[in-house]
Amino acid sequence: MGEDASSTPVDTRARRREVSMADVAAAAGVSGQTVSRVANGRSNVDPETRERVRAAMNSLGYRPNSAARALRSGRFHSIGVIMFSLSSYGNTRTLDAVASVAADAGYSLTLITVESATQSDVSGAFVRLAEHAVDGVVILIETHRLGETELALPSGLPVVVVDSNAEYAYPVVDNDQALGARLATEHLLDLGHESVVHISGPLESYAAERRRTAWRETLEARGARVPEVLVGDWTADSGYELGRGIAERADVTAVFVSNDQMALGLIRALHEAGRAVPGDVSVVGFDDTADSSNYWPPLTTVRQHFDWVGEAAIRALLAEIDGDGPHTERLLVPTELVVRESSGPRA
Repeated sequence: MGEDASSTPVDTRARRREVSMADVAAAAGVSGQTVSRVANGRSNVDPETRERVRAAMNSLGYRPNSAARALRSGRFHSIGVIMFSLSSYGNTRTLDAVASVAADAGYSLTLITVESATQSDVSGAFVRLAEHAVDGVVILIETHRLGETELALPSGLPVVVVDSNAEYAYPVVDNDQALGARLATEHLLDLGHESVVHISGPLESYAAERRRTAWRETLEARGARVPEVLVGDWTADSGYELGRGIAERADVTAVFVSNDQMALGLIRALHEAGRAVPGDVSVVGFDDTADSSNYWPPLTTVRQHFDWVGEAAIRALLAEIDGDGPHTERLLVPTELVVRESSGPRA
């Protein structure tokens, strides 16, 4: 009586053998050394052979062992990014530029967000990135905590800090916040306004502090009265709440707002109170967000080049990774005033 076929064990989970470099070499009719050169991006392979090897790789589904290559070269072609928040317009724009430039250079990103810029959170993020085997780190934390003397960044990895006043032995890249605030304030004064009210971002923000300081210094340099600072939280809602108080003040004819979202809330409050923009009150924002030209009226604002900042940060980090550093200079990317219909001469 024949053996019952159902009793014969069958391994239905058998995996297909992984394609090796020798398999590619046999299919392409070249040596294993030639396949290695192509896989590692070496230039000493003639174009016709290179294309034949690549075609064999694609046909067989060959995947180079990047981990082994990293162990040989000491490079992982990965960059870590530590961020405090993904919700801010500037951070997301900068991260987009960082990712784009890193990809062009052949690097992937490992992103870690931290709840607060404290010593324990930042140190913990570094430990996690070290476990992911990154070649360097970009830090995007925009709070005063990063500048406190007790906050130390672990050594052993190239680091670039974006948007910070921190005094570290690392490159620091930022938009020129002070220049933008000065241009905005001077623009309103040049239109004939006797003074300029300022709606600031949060007190713990370096960017808000630099804009606030430059606004005050510009008024003082021009001999203009310096009003009390109004502090928002970057949201349109906070601009609206502060704007309701501004709308009741007949003495206010010009407002410089620390970002476009708060400016949007301010303009709404002014409209609701029957105050014309710019007929009664001129408004200038900061950032030049994608929607600012579609506000009503279109918003005069300060343009920040977040893409330039992200690109400069990655270039500086790659220079450190390649051994051309460390460079400790601070790089400021120029800002510019974009004049639209929300600002006009004092009535």
